[in-house]
Amino acid sequence: MRENQCVPSSEIRTRVGDRELNLSNLDKVLYPLTGYTKAEVVNYYVAIAPVLLPHIRDRVITRVRFPDGVDAPSFYEKNAPNGTPAWVRTVRIGTSDGIINYVVADEDATVVWLANLAALEIHVPQWRLSGALTNGEGVVDLPEGEPRAGEPLADRVVVDLDPGEGMTIVDTARAALIVAARLADDGMIPVPQTSGSKGMQIYAAVQPSRSRDVWSYVKELGVSLRQAYPEFFVSTMSIAQRAGRIYVDYNQDLAARNTIAPYSLRGRAMPVVATPVTWEEVAGVRGPDDLRFSPEDVLNRVAEQEDLAAELLNESRPALPH
Repeated sequence: MRENQCVPSSEIRTRVGDRELNLSNLDKVLYPLTGYTKAEVVNYYVAIAPVLLPHIRDRVITRVRFPDGVDAPSFYEKNAPNGTPAWVRTVRIGTSDGIINYVVADEDATVVWLANLAALEIHVPQWRLSGALTNGEGVVDLPEGEPRAGEPLADRVVVDLDPGEGMTIVDTARAALIVAARLADDGMIPVPQTSGSKGMQIYAAVQPSRSRDVWSYVKELGVSLRQAYPEFFVSTMSIAQRAGRIYVDYNQDLAARNTIAPYSLRGRAMPVVATPVTWEEVAGVRGPDDLRFSPEDVLNRVAEQEDLAAELLNESRPALPH
């Protein structure tokens, strides 16, 4: 249950579940091109939270914050900010950059709290905290090259398709269909997600696996696609070589990396959402706007079609191919 109270005009106090939050500067425009305000951002995240939360729960969150809107400087944030409420879950993760105190969203209120911070984008890794063991200092260490008992394990594969210069969403959609066929041949159920621009991510649920093994699988897939379609796919990070081709970014499967969460807003000129879509929609792409969805579009889609990424939450999942 969510109830609002009237407080000073610059701030309102609201209840999300059992939590009380202060929301501020709700009239601030965060998307100047359309006049989309912080209030609308918060309202979107309030409405989508029950669908978003299963995809980010049990995963550490990297945020991209736009405190003065998408036309002003933004910043990535990993550590929990000063003033984080005591009820927001945080987890200490040992990384190559030191120990990071990440936020974890266990409830709708955390999602709304992040929206109030103008954290338009929510990014999460492919691994989950469940089953991970802490060291003597209460820190979950990210895995290195060698297997380690208690390391956090990935429960999904992501094939991140990054179109080079000259490529369009039509090209990316074609690439996604080719990738989907490969994943299906390997016994997985591919789930497509538009990035809100020209790129796409293809996810598939797998039994808990080492991030390094998932990374190796997607890297090999990229090499195989480049060999089969040399005029279309590229597996090198070189920007120059990506022109006119689709880059298969396997590095998004590394434990230290993360991807945009399903149903997260994007910090682009227009308020668009990283949206799970159907394969019929992917096959039917004909123009640049065919896989671009506003927050209102997404809420209507969820009302009509429920969660198109629900397959990623299925407890019955195949083993990672070897």
